[in-house]
Amino acid sequence: MLGDIIVRLYDETPLHRDNFLKLAKEGYYDGTLFHRVIKDFMIQGGDPDSKGAPASKMLGAGGPDYTIEAEIKDNLLHKRGALAAARQGDQVNPERRSSGSQFYIVWGQVYSEGQLRQFSKQLRMQRVQEAFNALAAEHRSEIMQMRRDRDRAGLQELQERLAAEADKRVGNVGLSDEQIRVYSTVGGTPHLDGQYTVFGEVEEGLDVVEMIQGTATRRNDRPIDDIEMRVSVVE
Repeated sequence: MLGDIIVRLYDETPLHRDNFLKLAKEGYYDGTLFHRVIKDFMIQGGDPDSKGAPASKMLGAGGPDYTIEAEIKDNLLHKRGALAAARQGDQVNPERRSSGSQFYIVWGQVYSEGQLRQFSKQLRMQRVQEAFNALAAEHRSEIMQMRRDRDRAGLQELQERLAAEADKRVGNVGLSDEQIRVYSTVGGTPHLDGQYTVFGEVEEGLDVVEMIQGTATRRNDRPIDDIEMRVSVVE
């Protein structure tokens, strides 16, 4: 046994808090593995299929027969030690609903302020591109007709209009001063903010998280030596 990790659950995310407490009290997590571990990133567990799973078994798809409505909050950051809910990707899960049981604990890294400000610029550019792509999809029939008509001037005018609208929709998206302070001191994974629900944080045992994230893994990110967990509620 590597040690204890004590987490505090946030009242700001009551759906995730209550679900985690329910599963813990039922013993749902006992015997499950930290089945996905990536150094300098995070440790993930909570897949019921990982109990006693042979080394060859693919893990990461298990869970109860429900998902949880997203409770993504701007002030709950993916700082080092954050407890967050895993989920399927946006392509099949545009509402960003969380897995019913799988979670991860953030490790990440500490960034310089310069790195974070550059990341902030890149983040805004990414959001503008996403907004532009969505707008282009809405105007697909119009665009296709212009292409058939070889209306280059019309296409150029529409592209410029959509680009301006995308820029307006995104606004001042980027890292806040608080995010820059946290990620340049405590560390974490800023690119996950706004994407996944953070519903708690490690209060004791961050050294255990550090040991787990540094463990040797197979090519599928599963630790070579299984790391089992037992989860209990401390009132």
